[in-house]
Amino acid sequence: MMKLISWNVNGIRAVLKKGFLKFVENTDPDILCIQETRAHPHQLELPLPHYHAYWDSAERKGYSGTLVLSKFEPQEVKFGMGRPEHDGEGRLITLRFPDFYLVNVYTPNARRDLARLDYRMNWDADFLAYLKNLEQEKPVVFCGDLNVAHREIDLANPAGNRGNAGFTDEERAGFRNILDAGFIDTFREFTKEGGHYSWWSYMGRAREKNIGWRIDYFGISPTLRSRLLDAFILPQVPGSDHCPVGIVLK
Repeated sequence: MMKLISWNVNGIRAVLKKGFLKFVENTDPDILCIQETRAHPHQLELPLPHYHAYWDSAERKGYSGTLVLSKFEPQEVKFGMGRPEHDGEGRLITLRFPDFYLVNVYTPNARRDLARLDYRMNWDADFLAYLKNLEQEKPVVFCGDLNVAHREIDLANPAGNRGNAGFTDEERAGFRNILDAGFIDTFREFTKEGGHYSWWSYMGRAREKNIGWRIDYFGISPTLRSRLLDAFILPQVPGSDHCPVGIVLK
């Protein structure tokens, strides 16, 4: 079995002070995909000798960034989509393994005033094209903070958030396009009801009250469905405004 976990840590240096290493020890993932590192590797020590570490840091300091920690050495690692308009923010790492591609993604936020919504929609289209191109060679597992709640059951207050960043019709359609292209939202293969979230505002004791959003995902190519044993969310794990999500593959 292979356990894969994804977590937007909201700053790797901050979460290191909040039990991150103990979390890795306790959960023992084979692959851990991290978003929003907000750091370059020379800025910290990450004493995890059993893992190969692959960083894609943003050009802008203290912003965005992704990291993959893998017990298995991949055949190839690529950073970005190969599109200059997207690749300066450290948002995408692709690892090629013998039987699948793994893509760790931190999707751009549309921003509160939706100032970046047009850019976000271009990203969504280019990201899907990128996944489908990889899939021509072998199946794909993608994971990360996709910054969208797909359906009304994926957030606690859909009526009050309609049209807000992360729940615009455009962003929801962008995610729907990924599913329509054949990719599977793994969590919904096992859990059909609402009330399960991966992000909570720091305001108003939202996490304590479970007033949250499910915006962190694992998606897989349909040919991997027979290998999918479990998909889960770990809301009890502190340290970030997001919690980890994961899957288990045969």
